Amino acid sequence: MAIILAGVLLALFVGNVALGSTSNSAILGNVGEMLLLLSASIVFVIGILKKEADAKAAAQEPQPRVDDVQGGR
Repeated sequence: MAIILAGVLLALFVGNVALGSTSNSAILGNVGEMLLLLSASIVFVIGILKKEADAKAAAQEPQPRVDDVQGGR
């Protein structure tokens, strides 16, 4: 979810920059662009850290042994 939100915020930033460069009428000013890019970066880092924590938790779960799965002797 956080990665999607970061993508949306980044798309808004890119759209604002593209609008400002083509028609010289950007919606956000310099500070607004900075805050938008900062929030996109923060949300992206949060999403990556959550995915890393989930992967680490999944790696620590005990994996079934081959004998358990195949009904070993």
